[in-house]
Amino acid sequence: MAVLRKPSPLRVAGKYGALAFYVAFALFPLYWLLKIALTPDQLIYSEGTKLWPGAATLENFRIVLFQSDFLAYFRNSVFVSLTTAAATTLIAAGAGYAFSRFHFRGKRALVAVMLVTQMFPLLMIIAPIYKIVAAIGLLNSLTSLIIVYTAFNIPFATFLMQSFFDGIPKDLEEAAMMDGCTRFQALRKVIVPLTLPGLGATLGFVFTAAWSELLFALMLINSNDTMTFPVGLLTFVSKFSVDWGQMMAAGVLALVPSCLFFVFIQRYLVQGLTSGAVKG
Repeated sequence: MAVLRKPSPLRVAGKYGALAFYVAFALFPLYWLLKIALTPDQLIYSEGTKLWPGAATLENFRIVLFQSDFLAYFRNSVFVSLTTAAATTLIAAGAGYAFSRFHFRGKRALVAVMLVTQMFPLLMIIAPIYKIVAAIGLLNSLTSLIIVYTAFNIPFATFLMQSFFDGIPKDLEEAAMMDGCTRFQALRKVIVPLTLPGLGATLGFVFTAAWSELLFALMLINSNDTMTFPVGLLTFVSKFSVDWGQMMAAGVLALVPSCLFFVFIQRYLVQGLTSGAVKG
């Protein structure tokens, strides 16, 4: 019988040291963001390279919350991101199920077209999209962003959902249908509960992509009332100066909804990222 050796203290210390270094490296940008946000404006340039600010203030947060249009940008981004995530996940779930369970003419060609759409640089197609959106009268509207974001996220989200459906044996559906369920009932009662991790992973991916997108929001929106958060950050940049403290404070506040969203779906997200690669 093999005897398990206890790892040496040096090896254990090395593992924990490497883990601590990685965590510090990953969290340092967030710390620096918070540090600049709490630093008074008159000290930002004189103490900009110091690890600890000489003084701290909440003035930047007060200005961002009560003397700027940040809350409007914030509200617009939340609405666009949640709507895009919900619509994309719903469409991708249906498409992924169809690709996983049915064989139909043109299936390979359709998959190839969806893959090709992911290869075009966004700068190459922003002008045609701008003309289309302008022609249908949706410029400066959140609806245009939702439509564009949904269209661009559907291909990857579909492939992601297809991988989860492929990992669920068809025998489960067939057994449910033999017991009297229709295909839709088998899908709703058997398959959907098993794909909740996949739905969570897809929701998280699409929400993050829509929340941080800048190019389309910058090109399709030029009204202050419909700006999203990434474009709204540019309002802290003037012709001759940058309000670093207020910009960093807005960045810290913008982390709140994404963190809350991932706390809500983290159980499904972790299961989805691990189970999606396992089939059978």
